[in-house]
Amino acid sequence: MKRFDEEKWALDDIIGSVGMDWDQGRSGAMIAALGPESTNDVNSLRLRIKKLADFVPAFESVGRRREALAHDDEAAGHLVSARDNYFMAANYYGHAQWTIYEKNDHNMQLNAKKREMFGKYAQLAEHHVEYVALQTKSGKAIPAVFHLPSSYKAGTKIPAIVSITGMDGYKERSVALYGDRWMNRGVAVLALEAPGEWEAPLLNSFVSMDNTIAAAPVIYEWLAARPEVDPSKIALTGVSFGTFFTTVMAGHEPRYMAVANQSTIYEPGGKTIFGEASPTFKKRFMFMSGYTDEARFDEFAKTLTLDGSYQKIKVPFLTMAGEADELSPEVNAERMYHAMTAPRRLVVYADSRHSLGGVPSVALGPVPGILSADWMLDMFAGKPMVSERWFVDPGGRVTKSAY
Repeated sequence: MKRFDEEKWALDDIIGSVGMDWDQGRSGAMIAALGPESTNDVNSLRLRIKKLADFVPAFESVGRRREALAHDDEAAGHLVSARDNYFMAANYYGHAQWTIYEKNDHNMQLNAKKREMFGKYAQLAEHHVEYVALQTKSGKAIPAVFHLPSSYKAGTKIPAIVSITGMDGYKERSVALYGDRWMNRGVAVLALEAPGEWEAPLLNSFVSMDNTIAAAPVIYEWLAARPEVDPSKIALTGVSFGTFFTTVMAGHEPRYMAVANQSTIYEPGGKTIFGEASPTFKKRFMFMSGYTDEARFDEFAKTLTLDGSYQKIKVPFLTMAGEADELSPEVNAERMYHAMTAPRRLVVYADSRHSLGGVPSVALGPVPGILSADWMLDMFAGKPMVSERWFVDPGGRVTKSAY
């Protein structure tokens, strides 16, 4: 990739100056998912990571440390500590894969360690956790993890959410170790990687419009067939590039009953994220889509559009976006929302970039994750919804206007 190669020196200088969160709030997201005990690990990673090449060895070493602690805890009979350390180890091994842009032995080894550690966590978890291997009719892999809340009672049917991560996320992190917003609300979660995401390309399953569309009914039908799930209450939620996948899926599979998205990728062709943002985004997405030739990828990227999908959506649709989104300008969400006919709410946070946070509007206004979860519970309960645009100002105040 031309820009990645030419700007590598500048990228390393930026990481050296700004730190590992130069492109997004990854450290905050990790602490939220892994719990407060991970804070020291994340702080050590911040100190160690001074250039892009530091990501893999830094995360891998922290993963090995947590793995060793988990084994010691399990041998001593300290099963809660072992559980937590296995979960953290899985996530550190998983994040170590982020800057490996090919299917090589090291990537496969890290993926195997991630799955091994997460499998051990699942055996000790206080709720039901299950690895799931879905695939489209053409055989494209959809790796997933199914979670049932600890409050689940045998013989009952509960709502379920399909959680799709962004291009830098992975299914093992989608349900937090402690205080997960969906588990706490009694909602089952199918955390998955759409074709092309994280583990999928290691299984030769790549991003494309066709693969995303083909995944939509497979995912719904698997959940609807689960005896624990109410098939009338299966919804979608996406973060970052996951918002692109959920919008496509909802447009082509009407049985999903609602969509809640955060930190959008709604721009046709990904012009900003691939052409103007950190070159790591394009580099990773080329791997996700199976392209090594940049010119061919640029032609492929033009096919990535929500036009033809969002117009078909008839179910309640929530989007939370940053006013200053540097990866997908907020104007794309506005354009889409003005054209939609579904019941919809667009929540715009003043001054926020792509990762919602770090600004007063997010700190003082509705908390995005909580807003999303409570809104989804209202949809599951059949509460009426008014189509509105919310603007959260720097004081946290919400101004509402009708669509």
